[in-house]
Amino acid sequence: MDALSSAVSLNASSANLGTAQGTAAVTVLKRAMDIQSASALQLIQALPQLPLASSGSLGTRLNAMA
Repeated sequence: MDALSSAVSLNASSANLGTAQGTAAVTVLKRAMDIQSASALQLIQALPQLPLASSGSLGTRLNAMA
């Protein structure tokens, strides 16, 4: 979590939801989380798909990725 995200989450967690400022803080936090989620999904989708081994004695019985 970067400094901006931690500042937003701190502000939203201490906000009073009964006020307009508190509601806005929670809305900003939700937007920040959505943006981080979308960025993480793009990074995961950018990873290359490795082909599975189809012959030989190595890699044909267990497929494990780190």
